Formats: sequence, C-alpha cells, structure tokens
Amino acid sequence: MISKEIASALNEQIVHELHASNSYLAIASFMDGRGLKILAGFFFRQSAEEREHAMKILRYLLDVDGDVRIGSIPEPKADFQSVEEAVQTSLDQEIEVTGQIHRIMGMADDARDYPTASFLKWFVDEQVEEQSSMNDLLALVQMAGPNNLLLVEDRLLKQGAAPAEG
Repeated sequence: MISKEIASALNEQIVHELHASNSYLAIASFMDGRGLKILAGFFFRQSAEEREHAMKILRYLLDVDGDVRIGSIPEPKADFQSVEEAVQTSLDQEIEVTGQIHRIMGMADDARDYPTASFLKWFVDEQVEEQSSMNDLLALVQMAGPNNLLLVEDRLLKQGAAPAEG
C-alpha cells in the first residue's frame, strides 16, 4: 500500500522523533540538575510527546503494510553552557523536524500517496505549534536572563506546567 521510498522516509522519521525524545531527556536532565524543576518537567513531557510521535508513525507504517526498520538513534547533545543554549537547541531541533516532515509530505504529494499526505497533515500542524512553543520559551528565557530563570519557572507554572516528577 505504501511505496518503499516513502516507507523508508517514514522509518527515518521514526529515528528523528526518537532522537528528539532523547534530546529532550538530556535537556530535562540538564534543567533538573540546576534545580529548575518546572523547566525539567516541561522537557520531560516534550520527550514523551516525541516518543508518541514516533509510535504514531510506526503504527501508520504497520497499518499500510510498510516495513518497519528502526535505525540507530544518535546520542543527543548533553553538555549545555546555559539554559538559553539548551532551549535554543530545542528550537533548532524543532525547525529541523519541521523540514523533515515537509520533505516527506512533498514526497507523498509527488507520489499522489493521499493516505500518507493525509496522515502527515497532523504532523505539519503539530510542528507549527512545536516551533511556536519553543520560540516563545526561548524569548522568555532571553528576557529573563541567566539570573532570573525562576521567573521563567513561575510563568510556566502559571501556564499550567508541572514540576518534574521524582
């Protein structure tokens, strides 16, 4: 039901989503290590969400009789010099994932693979929200500066973010 080329691209995207999940785990750990429990919780939730994205793609491949091949997941960056750098890394990652999703959407459109294009529309819309969220968080971190990160935590808490569990 799905071309080998598009199935291969979706398998690569599973790896990208799992890498993003691991990257968010590394960022959450960095935040937690600095006592920023609300930011840590935010990134732990982002990690879980990225894993859900990978699973969503995997289930789609199974539904369309595509071969599932999980490749090696690269080790995420874990040595950040600042909270701003960690958040910038997350924004850069979301921008990269958006490009990856758009590339696969273009492949599906070119192949007239309407089921895959329809499936990917959710991801296209999700990436708008993901980039916007990370862009807003980066702006907030930059406005607060390195000495006022508790204000960022307070803002996130007021927006409904919960601290990291554990």
